[in-house]
Amino acid sequence: MAQHFLLSAAARTLSLRQIYKAGEDAAYETFCALRWPETGGVAVCPDCGCYESYKITTRRKYKCKACYRQYSVTSGTIFASRKLSFSDILAAICLFVNGSKGRSAVQLSRELGVQYKTAWVMAHKLRESMQDEVEGATVQGEVEIDGAYFGGHIRPKNLRKDRVDRRRKRYQTGTRRVVVVARARKGRTLTFVTRTEADGVDLVARTVKPGSTIYADEANHWDHLSRGYAMGRINHEEAYSDLCGTHTNNAESFFSRLRRMVRGQHHFVSPKYLHQYAVHAAWLEDHRRESNGDLTMRVLGNAMAAPVSREFAGYWQR
Repeated sequence: MAQHFLLSAAARTLSLRQIYKAGEDAAYETFCALRWPETGGVAVCPDCGCYESYKITTRRKYKCKACYRQYSVTSGTIFASRKLSFSDILAAICLFVNGSKGRSAVQLSRELGVQYKTAWVMAHKLRESMQDEVEGATVQGEVEIDGAYFGGHIRPKNLRKDRVDRRRKRYQTGTRRVVVVARARKGRTLTFVTRTEADGVDLVARTVKPGSTIYADEANHWDHLSRGYAMGRINHEEAYSDLCGTHTNNAESFFSRLRRMVRGQHHFVSPKYLHQYAVHAAWLEDHRRESNGDLTMRVLGNAMAAPVSREFAGYWQR
């Protein structure tokens, strides 16, 4: 039996020991190399684009010779106004990608020795940078689509006489959401969060390129896609696959990871942020055959290219 990739030495190319042994200077150079790859890590002013700057070595900052603005390697990025050291941020990213089913903010805060809210915001910033990687992306070829419900659980009352039929609409909490996935075979995994699975039909139509073949289950709302795409349908009440390529097993594999992430790691996910956890699970699925060192550099590169956070800049200060 072949060895699973995560059990092989090829999956382990970076460790916390290596990060802290290399020191703060090495971590800082890594940030510079990923922020300014076109100049080999030489600082470029984010305002005027000037390549000449004075170094303020006592604070790891630069002063532009053209516009005289002071800036750092994280200025204008998702890590703007950071307080943690560069080695701590690099270690946090390493821990974050090591969790094949995600990593909770409580666990991250204990491992880094920071407050829970610091770890929570950092984790969401990293997920936001992952989302930028697939912003505006489309899929083509053989694409599997499906939807799954998350949240909205209603705890039954203790006494039998007080219990209600939790399936009825008037007893719903309004927090249940559907994650709709469009996953290309040997390609990208794109996710959307809607209130019903039927709401994902138009989103799928805008995301899947014409000429592709879509595989879906027996749900009636997917019938609308047959007007513009070749369709392969599988009735899950009869079989999960026809053994000839008609199945949605890859989409179900994504949902398996997402459910384990929500139930096993986070236990509760607000519908407001469900889309970020879905993106995180999709990102892990798409890059599951890469080493943790490559994943760390990929996330850090995304963060260095991402602008100041749209949702989490000054989150706790409102």
